[in-house]
Amino acid sequence: MSTADIKKNAEQKMAKSIEAFKNELAKIRTGRAHPGILDQVHVEYYGSPVPISQVANVSLIDARNISVQPWEKGMAQKIEKAIRESDLGLNPSSQGDLIRVPMPALTEERRRDLTKVVKSAGEDAKVAVRNLRRDANEHAKRLLKDKEITEDDDRRSQDEIQKLTDRTIVEIDKLVQSKEAEILAV
Repeated sequence: MSTADIKKNAEQKMAKSIEAFKNELAKIRTGRAHPGILDQVHVEYYGSPVPISQVANVSLIDARNISVQPWEKGMAQKIEKAIRESDLGLNPSSQGDLIRVPMPALTEERRRDLTKVVKSAGEDAKVAVRNLRRDANEHAKRLLKDKEITEDDDRRSQDEIQKLTDRTIVEIDKLVQSKEAEILAV
């Protein structure tokens, strides 16, 4: 394995960390509705818990309402109950076989709490990236110890990995700032 392989591997893992962070941010609710918010809600379907998206059609009615259309008639009550009992603070209402899920407006206090959650998730993502940097640097040190690379290669590798880490952390900071702005927008 060469220093280029180490850098490429670290770059791929950092990209995966950013994707995981983006997915985490998508779960954090803002004042607007989006179907992905119900992805973490599971409903009992023939004895096993499954995501709502596997038993119903989830779509947007408008910026503040989500519609859930069960594929089977008997699932409407179970889906409504699962949404109500989730920790999302949503109150669905049934209209025949269609379930409307209105998104409540966020209070100022709740917005501040959500920005703290976003910052915390951002810090967790940064820690993950720094751990990847440490692992890559340790790998390069091992190669140096085994005399597979020179000290110059090791130093160059550490510099490149540090630059990669800095770029990734800047990207995470930008994601945090944009999510905070989205949450605080009334």
